[in-house]
Amino acid sequence: MGKARADSGRWIHHWNPEDREFWKREGSRVARRNLVLSVATEHLGFSVWSLWSVLVLFMSPATGFTFAAGEKFLLVVVPTLAGAALRLPYRYAVTRFGGRDWTVFATASLLLPIALAVWVIQRPDAPLWVFLLAGATAGLGGGNFASSMTNISGIFPRRHQGRALGLNAGGGNLGVAVVQLLGLLVAATAGLGHPQYLAAGYLPLAALLAVLAARRMDNFTAVRARPGALREALGSRHTWWMSLLYVGTFGSFIGYGFAFGLVLQYEFGAGALEAVSYTFLGPLLGSLFRPLGGWLADRWGGARVTLVDLAAMAAGTGVLLLASARHSFDLFVAAFCVLFVLSGIGNGSAYTMIPAVFAQDAEKAVTRGEDATRAFARARELSGAVIGVTGAIGTLGGVAVNLAFRACYDGPGGTGDAAFTAFLGYYAVCAVVTWAVYLRGAPDGGPGTGSSARRPEVSHV
Repeated sequence: MGKARADSGRWIHHWNPEDREFWKREGSRVARRNLVLSVATEHLGFSVWSLWSVLVLFMSPATGFTFAAGEKFLLVVVPTLAGAALRLPYRYAVTRFGGRDWTVFATASLLLPIALAVWVIQRPDAPLWVFLLAGATAGLGGGNFASSMTNISGIFPRRHQGRALGLNAGGGNLGVAVVQLLGLLVAATAGLGHPQYLAAGYLPLAALLAVLAARRMDNFTAVRARPGALREALGSRHTWWMSLLYVGTFGSFIGYGFAFGLVLQYEFGAGALEAVSYTFLGPLLGSLFRPLGGWLADRWGGARVTLVDLAAMAAGTGVLLLASARHSFDLFVAAFCVLFVLSGIGNGSAYTMIPAVFAQDAEKAVTRGEDATRAFARARELSGAVIGVTGAIGTLGGVAVNLAFRACYDGPGGTGDAAFTAFLGYYAVCAVVTWAVYLRGAPDGGPGTGSSARRPEVSHV
């Protein structure tokens, strides 16, 4: 540790990843080491964030729990809401405390929600508010995404940021699928009466990753946005249009990921083990297909890909309504898995639109005579601030998804048809907005394509 950290002290205050010689000589090695640990800690954060989406499947009268459907959906709403609220402060915290120090703190803090889950899941007679409090602390894992992405964006040169951030985001999103797969393993081996084993398994992992982050990561301080950048971003129409779209893409991914198992239970009467057997499929597919969305956006245009994706999500939701009407379990699961794939692609394509939109605005400013360096610096600041706001608001889409399901299934014989109809309508509105705001009159596929999407001046944070 001593030599590595001493060496890092030589250059950490003079870090310049854009210097190709420095990058080739030692920068790439250091950046990759930090990226590996960033992916691991973010993966843990997503796993803890979605822990209660698995634990609620174990909570049945057979295991001593008497919570109604609405109360169970509330248990997956609370972590989603807490995670959304933490995204903006986590994003700015890493710029103040540094990448290593904040990662160590954020990872060690996950010991609290894990320990609370282990304790409370063994007490079926505890009141609902105790479970809700434990679930709210799991939102700490949801904030990790924002700080992790901000940290990695400052370590890698702009020419490599797309790939690095894609790996960071994809590896983190996989935590949703992995915790559900581990839930299946616990249910199949230890039985449905021991959900505490699932949570307890994350205790040593969180401690280990906190120690590794302290020893092997470097305390880079991400570039702080100028005062007023967030206020300016909140006044930009792009912030609110892109938030609308991200609610439809990422909000669907996280909302469906948390609710999938419960929906199978209450829509088809699936048993706990059967529901757990399917829950990991959707989040796994959505995580794996997210990088494809970015690649398609680079090739065909972010707005164009997002439009097609949202239209396909509306069609897929229509298939869900058909499957529900026919009470076809197989068609329902297949359609839901397609929706997860589409939500992953949409996450990637919509993400590329934000920096490209502001790059195009910067190009227009330059043609009007503004200094190019100043124009593109402002574009980077605004796109970073807008992504922070959009990420937080997009996560609230997951809250809306689960509240909609809660309203549908909170009563005997409920179905999700009303929720699916609302989702279909929302995707249709998003598709219209994408076409009207970002595609109409744009001959090149809209933001997220061509030179604007790949300019070296534009950060993909």
